[in-house]
Amino acid sequence: MASKLLRQTLTKTNRSAAIRCFSTAASVASPSEYEYPTGITMKGVKISGRPLYLDMQATTPVDPRVLDSMLPFYLSRYGNPHSRTHLYGWESETAVETARAQVAALIGASPKEIVFTSGATESNNISIKGVMHFYKDKKRHIITTQTEHKCVLDSCRHLQQEGFEVTYLPVGSDGLIDLDRLGKEIRSDTGLVSVMAVNNEIGVVQPIEEIGKICKEFNVPFHTDAAQALGKIKVDVEKWNVSLMSLSGHKIYGPKGVGALYLRRRPRIRVEPQMNGGGQERGIRSGTVPTPLVVGMGAACELAMKEMEYDENRIKGLQERLLNGIREKIDGVVVNGSMDRRYVGNLNLSFAYVEGESLLMGLKEVAVSSGSACTSASLEPSYVLRALGVDEDMAHTSIRFGIGRFTTEEEIDRAVELTVKQVEKLREMSPLYEMVKEGIDIKQIQWAQH
Repeated sequence: MASKLLRQTLTKTNRSAAIRCFSTAASVASPSEYEYPTGITMKGVKISGRPLYLDMQATTPVDPRVLDSMLPFYLSRYGNPHSRTHLYGWESETAVETARAQVAALIGASPKEIVFTSGATESNNISIKGVMHFYKDKKRHIITTQTEHKCVLDSCRHLQQEGFEVTYLPVGSDGLIDLDRLGKEIRSDTGLVSVMAVNNEIGVVQPIEEIGKICKEFNVPFHTDAAQALGKIKVDVEKWNVSLMSLSGHKIYGPKGVGALYLRRRPRIRVEPQMNGGGQERGIRSGTVPTPLVVGMGAACELAMKEMEYDENRIKGLQERLLNGIREKIDGVVVNGSMDRRYVGNLNLSFAYVEGESLLMGLKEVAVSSGSACTSASLEPSYVLRALGVDEDMAHTSIRFGIGRFTTEEEIDRAVELTVKQVEKLREMSPLYEMVKEGIDIKQIQWAQH
């Protein structure tokens, strides 16, 4: 459906335009259109052409239909939505309110409960710091998990420096929290519980509805970072009983630089603004609302609402094709996180007896990552995998494959081929793998130190 539309859009472009085109799964449909005669060299790495894109948790390509909705607000309807004295401002304001309703509809909220922000990171900061600062006289304790996105963890550490107390809940080997443990950790001065809906690194879906019930029972506000959940799994703020929810545009085939914060009206939750200015967005997030970006996010939400079921079924088939294709050819492949409670577009795999950095560099024809895009510059093993109890050597070899709306079967097959080839190549050079094949238990070996 959407992939056909994108393919048609791409094939209409001329050769010079095609070179500047999106890096999406649809690009494999017509290889001759995307050939680079001399290859591409960037950051010291040379490859024959644009790599296959399988990093959908980092960001998604903008759906062409989303782009179509945005363009008029760059070219002709460019008014400031806060200008109340002329047509340009009125039509921009109308477009913003339409987008607000589109976002609200996808999560079962009222448009009056949606505040536009620059992205999920800002929404998380407003939620965590804003709530705790507003209720600081009576509430000094916050609960979150060890596997949250870095911006949530850093916001909590910032609060700790201000004298607030933070409880970081551990997770099991499947990545899920213990609900009984959560209930026991709630105190009379607990001001907020913050748990991510879908984990960005391992795709695990937390039992958000059950968490919401516990928070309601103890009358504690509940915040969830739903950047990876929006448009991918069914989100219902009433069923989930969330007080605040962070959303992102560029994770659902919308533009970068825009997000939203759901802020419950009844019972009302209050936050202290983190930015001062003109009082836009009910004073919660000052600054001119970027009409084209907001329109794009609204359109992306509307498309997700219509196509979520279709996308999920298709992506599930591609995920199974990828996992089965790899496991049929090599052993020692471990899926990180629960397979039962998992978003189908995320597949985080560890490959035994392989050095992770070498594996990533060897897969330069496939755009994948070893974890969150916000922490991938670090050579340390993923803190999320360490929280699951994954051994350090296996945590170092993890690869996150992100599958999305525009991914094709051809891309999956090519990714399987390249991954298997690189793992086999690295294992041929690994003395540990040779020892394992000979039946030696390397964990029982006492290595001599020199």
